Amino acid sequence: MKTKVLLAVAALSYAPLLMAVDEAAYPKEKVAAFVVEKLDLTSLPSAFRPKKEKGKKTLADYGFTAQRMDENEATIEAAGGARRLAIKVLDQKSSGIYVCVAEPGENGGETKAQSVVLLKRKNPNALLRGRESFREFAACPVIGGSDSATNSYGD
Repeated sequence: MKTKVLLAVAALSYAPLLMAVDEAAYPKEKVAAFVVEKLDLTSLPSAFRPKKEKGKKTLADYGFTAQRMDENEATIEAAGGARRLAIKVLDQKSSGIYVCVAEPGENGGETKAQSVVLLKRKNPNALLRGRESFREFAACPVIGGSDSATNSYGD
């Protein structure tokens, strides 16, 4: 019985330390630069990720460079301008960062693809891994998605 109480006290004493580490996992400033540096590009939805190549994971590994960067937005481009991606930070929580990833059209035309992605990492040294999110943001509307489906039902 004493051992169980001792283990419980030890676990509770380490809880604040674990919480502090979790909160420090994502920066509060220059979030777009953090995402560009730490993003595992191979974890993005298929519309945005390049063909997988051995040993390559980050934007820099695949030859992408930042063309424009501010606090919460970045535009990155592949070598030779072959491909562009726009990343916009939508929301940030201790559990992850919601971003809008978009592939702009030719010459500033209509966006080809766009998706809300939740970025997370398992520890402070890991890369950010993304998965498509069903959470909706006005700043990242679904392209040709739910509005047209709603209208086809006469709503």
